[in-house]
Amino acid sequence: MKHIITLLTLCVLCCAPAYAAQKKRLKVFVLAGQSNMQGHAKVSTFEHIGMDPATKPMLADMLGADGKPKACERVWISSIGCGKDEREEQTGRLTAGFGASKEKIGPEFTFGIYMEKLTDSPILLIKTSWGGRSLNTDFRSPSAGPYVFNAAQLAAYEKQGKDIAAIKAAKEKATGASYRLMIEHVKKVLADIKRVVPDYDPAVGYELAGFAWFQGWNDLVDNSTYPQRDKPGGYDAYSTALAHFIRDVRRDLNAPNLPFAIAVLGVGGPTADFVPSEQRYRAQHQNFRDAMAAPASMPEFKGNVAAVLAEKYWDRELSLAKEKEDGIKARAKKQAKEAGLKPAEEKAALEKALAEGLTPRERLVMEKGISNFAFHYLGSAKILGGVGKGLAEALVPMMNARR
Repeated sequence: MKHIITLLTLCVLCCAPAYAAQKKRLKVFVLAGQSNMQGHAKVSTFEHIGMDPATKPMLADMLGADGKPKACERVWISSIGCGKDEREEQTGRLTAGFGASKEKIGPEFTFGIYMEKLTDSPILLIKTSWGGRSLNTDFRSPSAGPYVFNAAQLAAYEKQGKDIAAIKAAKEKATGASYRLMIEHVKKVLADIKRVVPDYDPAVGYELAGFAWFQGWNDLVDNSTYPQRDKPGGYDAYSTALAHFIRDVRRDLNAPNLPFAIAVLGVGGPTADFVPSEQRYRAQHQNFRDAMAAPASMPEFKGNVAAVLAEKYWDRELSLAKEKEDGIKARAKKQAKEAGLKPAEEKAALEKALAEGLTPRERLVMEKGISNFAFHYLGSAKILGGVGKGLAEALVPMMNARR
């Protein structure tokens, strides 16, 4: 018996170094942005993913054997910005429910799922996202300098009789606030990883492996900061600020050449496919998308910054059905007003018009696939799931090139 115990002890001692050598360093990814990084796709829209043969395999990856949203084995997450206040933290193994609320997902869900499939290391996602945040102010990083009001803005404030000094003071306070909170939270998590990842082994360590950026709407619609937005180059200031952002993130996190993936705004899909009601915004959207993608083409960022076109994941069938439904509703409302219909009569007329004007497929895809507004990518898990997958797939080659 003594010989058996001794033999077992020797086996354990011999195998321990081999086991330790097999352990992989934790790969850490920072995900940041505004409301679409938070994620407004309800879990109820998952079914819609399976209605398209092209995305049905993604749905299979998103579900567990029990048919419920998958819980990742090797992916943990720390997220702030989606709770009751901007600092409230949510942690745990990655699954659905780390979106803007417990019943929603953002890009983080499929990002983690596919990063788990594409790598063999344990993974930590640090997500910092807040709705309604701009790069020109909230996420403005130190190297971009202070926000500078243009002459047109100042003239408008003066004409309106506003307190320009107070406006400038408020802007100064807001400038960079989200950037600083993002960096602060990342450093907080990295200082005590075991708090979020119980199995983390400090002896093996971690690697800051990539950064995913999904933002843009507040800058897109800001005609005050970008008065020439309808013209080519109208959003050049965004490109400049984003380049500073990338440099500052790398400096402040001590991660030179950190792989960086930009999810380029894609609401409405490719601008060439915009539905009629969107045509008047076509130039603005394309100019902004070009500005968002521009840093990826800068020589200093060659090979370590990638632009991921979110428009590739837009669902045209959904948007066409929604455009058709909106048109039917507008016509029915006009006709009801002209006919002087009572509320109950107007409702019945609308239901009849929708039943006659929409195909069963159109009604079904909208019922299953839409849970929010167009600027939130229709609250579609199919769209945001594609974006998350695309971000992961863009980062992996850049990560591998660093080895």
